[in-house]
Amino acid sequence: MKRCLMSSIGMMALLAGVLTATGLNPAQAADRARASAAAGAATPQAPIQALYKALDLSEHSSAGVGKRSAMIAPVVDRAFDMDAILKRSVGLHYDHLSPDERSSLIAAFKRFTVARYASTFKPGTAATFTVAQNSVEDGRTIVHTTIGNKNDPANAATPIDYVMVQGPDGWRIVDILLDGHISQVAAQRSDFKSIFSQSGASGLARTLTKKADDFLTE
Repeated sequence: MKRCLMSSIGMMALLAGVLTATGLNPAQAADRARASAAAGAATPQAPIQALYKALDLSEHSSAGVGKRSAMIAPVVDRAFDMDAILKRSVGLHYDHLSPDERSSLIAAFKRFTVARYASTFKPGTAATFTVAQNSVEDGRTIVHTTIGNKNDPANAATPIDYVMVQGPDGWRIVDILLDGHISQVAAQRSDFKSIFSQSGASGLARTLTKKADDFLTE
């Protein structure tokens, strides 16, 4: 599990948007993030653009990790289809969870995701990104982006692609592909399924909660 989670952290550490530095306080930043999240996802690119803007607010903020999490949370909630990601990560057993078990597991996974972003995109992060057009590959809608570092322009930017699915609430992320082909869902599937088989949904939720707590400790 540790190897998988650290791999995911490394993937997320490449994700950031350096737009215009702001002087917003945490409450104002959170309001702006909520506004971005509420704007909808009329195009496949929209959730990713909103996510990058939220990460930009985080890395330009002087707030602590807890308040940065509050900035990021509404956009993560809007951008990702957590239910679909967990279903693919856990496997067939996910369909047999009770409503309470599923709700608790989704909440823990969401908190883990938000905390990981807030921990990675701390003040001073110098990431740069581009969001390109989407394509359809093997029946999947994929939005292509590249992530670089303005302090290290000599190194080529890394491709980070997003697999998108359109639902009643618009487009949402169901997987992230590093270097255009390394699936985050596939990378975490083995560990998630192993923990689930040993200790069920509650055990996986506890593991994700503990990792989120670690991220939120500065």
